[in-house]
Amino acid sequence: MDDKYSALRLRNQLCFPIYAVSNLITRKYKPLLDRLDLTYTQYIVMMVLWEEKQVNEKLLCETLCLRSNTLAPLLKKLEQKGYLKRRRDCKDERNLEITLTKEGEQIEEKALCVPETIAKEFNLTSEEAAMLYQTLYKILNEERTKKPTKRRKEL
Repeated sequence: MDDKYSALRLRNQLCFPIYAVSNLITRKYKPLLDRLDLTYTQYIVMMVLWEEKQVNEKLLCETLCLRSNTLAPLLKKLEQKGYLKRRRDCKDERNLEITLTKEGEQIEEKALCVPETIAKEFNLTSEEAAMLYQTLYKILNEERTKKPTKRRKEL
């Protein structure tokens, strides 16, 4: 018997396992990030800064899929902790430049254990992890190409 409502069954929704796994992953990160005095969102900001050292707020929002009103309080807290400096671009005051500080660089060393510890939490082969990573970034990058922006950075 064909169930005309089968598309509405939770088990048939792509969104639910993605949502549930996202929550699971964030919960697994929490004790590790608590040791660094970072929230998950602060951690991903710091990862961009560890890589780039200095970044424009607009590009940071785009890279992390965050809105400015979400990012602004995070940046303020990270600046209060001494991990970054914020300053207006002298050429265009609408642009906010975020720069990693020495204190911010120092916690990178402490964060080295986080990815390895998280990877051990999940029973995925390297092939499964690569396939999942590729699929998720395909979704993210396709969505990004739909939104017109002046400057786009591929993940």
